[in-house]
Amino acid sequence: MLAGPEPSISFEFFPPKDDASEALLWDAIRRLESARPDFVSVTYGAGGSNQDRTVRVTERIARETTLTPLAHLTCVGASVAALRQVVGLYAASGVRNILALRGDPPGNPGGEWVAHPEGLNHATDLVALVKSLGDFTIGVAAFPDVHPSSPGFDHDVEIMVRKADAGASFAITQMVFDADSYLRLRDAVARRRPELPITPGLMPVTNFKQVARMSQLMGTPLPEKVVARLQAVADDPAATRTVGVQVATELAERMLAEGAPGLHFITMNRSTATLEVHRNLGLH
Repeated sequence: MLAGPEPSISFEFFPPKDDASEALLWDAIRRLESARPDFVSVTYGAGGSNQDRTVRVTERIARETTLTPLAHLTCVGASVAALRQVVGLYAASGVRNILALRGDPPGNPGGEWVAHPEGLNHATDLVALVKSLGDFTIGVAAFPDVHPSSPGFDHDVEIMVRKADAGASFAITQMVFDADSYLRLRDAVARRRPELPITPGLMPVTNFKQVARMSQLMGTPLPEKVVARLQAVADDPAATRTVGVQVATELAERMLAEGAPGLHFITMNRSTATLEVHRNLGLH
């Protein structure tokens, strides 16, 4: 899909906390199914929480929709035995695509990482484990604005190379608000591993306070020019949504024009803003 002539389009959801929010999630999934994305993914909750709902929703997508699911898997709070079990559950449901992540420390994404005593310490270890368990296509995370615990950009590039060496065949970035940051990382990795496509994550902003909080938690800085545009309409929800869609469309157009293999939309379990950007781009 990522190597095809047309941009690969995918959507990301997060696991619902209760039955009511799960109903809203399924409404969004059904609406976005009409856009015929190449694949969809369901994240773990913060700190690896909601794992059971993540697995269940991913399995249900595989069974009940026409969509291709990409299953998230993190090392957080999990022994190797538990990770093997989750991979087995995914495989039994026909899920063969896994996004392998170290994950954030529970309770504090910026805190010190401590591995499970019988678990794994790095995403590269998780990639190698999944690779050893069967015929899976494995993706990994990429950080255009440098991982919060990384000593620098060059180190991040080296980690991407190690992930590819361990068996990863594609990467998806954290949400991108600066196309130049994405292109710098993509080009640096391509010089060493040209066979590893890196798809930018894109989130149409509909709530400025929410995206500012997510930016802080993820260590993804918001460019001043984007902040200025959003702050100018921060007290007007409709205008915020309009500007957020405009910003996402502009970023998408630039990255696709520069050869991005596709776009991974972070939907926040809503459909309308994502579909609007999708239409603006003339994607099929």
